[in-house]
Amino acid sequence: MPWPPRGRYSVTMTATGNAGRRADAALPDWLVAHPLTAGWLWLAVFGALGLVAGVLDWSVAASLLVVALLVLPPVTAMIVVLRETPRRTLETHGSVLGHFLTRYLVIIAGFLAWTASIVLGATISTSLTLLAEGREREVLGIGFSLVLGIVLPTIAVLWVVFLLRCAWFLARVRGWRQSPGSTVVPARMLLRRPRLRTVTIGLAHPGLLTATALVSGVALLAVVISDLTLLLE
Repeated sequence: MPWPPRGRYSVTMTATGNAGRRADAALPDWLVAHPLTAGWLWLAVFGALGLVAGVLDWSVAASLLVVALLVLPPVTAMIVVLRETPRRTLETHGSVLGHFLTRYLVIIAGFLAWTASIVLGATISTSLTLLAEGREREVLGIGFSLVLGIVLPTIAVLWVVFLLRCAWFLARVRGWRQSPGSTVVPARMLLRRPRLRTVTIGLAHPGLLTATALVSGVALLAVVISDLTLLLE
């Protein structure tokens, strides 16, 4: 006997489909009509909250939570859209200049991160030399903490580069309009949830993702530098 039973499986799929359609219909009309505006408002609110977190010296965990909430809508929409877009679609669009220009910019960003790691490495060496006087047992822990001071900013910079790269792809996939009339996003994406599809494509906007990348990158660097400064004090 096949498992699950065909009748029960059909009932489950039907119930799931009905729940998905009800959730899709429950999306606010304003959000469906203005998804990009909603994304900018979300970015502004949590960007301001991140600024408050920095001024009031919130804990690292609270600051990182604000950053995570800030990037959640556009990054989630980006993942959904790019995940459903076949690679061959991107290969048939764009120019050779754009292909090499983006790689050139990525190489520059990587070189800057590498240069920063050298400078910070020299700083770590000097700091350990100074801190070792009379505190030999603490040197190892301080060294690991300072290494994190190199790794985390580098991760933040690469995070920004990654989002900017994805924003460039989104510009090719869905253009710059809030609700594009035609895109190369496959029709199968959220086929049974047209309202959610509209919101997702609206939030996966290259301009919004670029702004999100820059704001979240600055916020992450501020958190890391502040934590490292407290350590060195």
